[in-house]
Amino acid sequence: MQAVLLAGGLGTRLKSVVSDRPKPMALIEDKPFMEYVVLELIKHGVTEIIFAVGYKGSMVEEYFKDGSEWGIRASYAYEEELLGTAGAIKNAGSRVTEEWFLVLNADTFYQIDYTRLTNLRKDKDLDMALVLREVPDVSRYGQAVLEDGRLTAFDEKIEKMRPGTINGGVYLISRSLLDTIPQGKVSLEHDMILKWLSGGKKLGGFVNDGYFIDIGVPKDYYRFMEDVKKGTVNL
Repeated sequence: MQAVLLAGGLGTRLKSVVSDRPKPMALIEDKPFMEYVVLELIKHGVTEIIFAVGYKGSMVEEYFKDGSEWGIRASYAYEEELLGTAGAIKNAGSRVTEEWFLVLNADTFYQIDYTRLTNLRKDKDLDMALVLREVPDVSRYGQAVLEDGRLTAFDEKIEKMRPGTINGGVYLISRSLLDTIPQGKVSLEHDMILKWLSGGKKLGGFVNDGYFIDIGVPKDYYRFMEDVKKGTVNL
């Protein structure tokens, strides 16, 4: 299976502690954070990774090279300018050769049974399957709603504080959807998913309660560091 790892962001909120490298290359126990993401994907059968890179992307390529050290194939899609999540996927699309491929953010670590995405996609005949996660206060985010495994609302603004489900940032996408993304700067979350939903595309997912962390802020970067040391993260 192929996976596109989105690693092109500037990581401005983490610059106070990681200023010399792209955010996903921040060091955790002498390994870049993104290596933990790669190892988790390999555990679940990913054999080829397309790194969608931008800011200091050559550092990613210098580290992972052709991927052979990890027993995978690696290639690199460079952004000359920030393209947004969907724009980055489109930019990497020429390297996608399979009918279905995974997309995830390189600065988040999520322990998931990826076969659930594949099985759900088949059972519901979906165009895209995605992972949601539960949060105690959904008003801080855009709410995502599932009914019987089908996505019925996404990026929905909620004013009242209450628990709910939000986008987890892991997707299993068909090539047919990739072809509908326009060139240029496009958001997957705010543009394409809403467009696909309103256009009758079949999107679905499940709520995952496994380990999740986004190292976008120093507090969570240090927390992941501690979790690796303590063995909380099942590597």
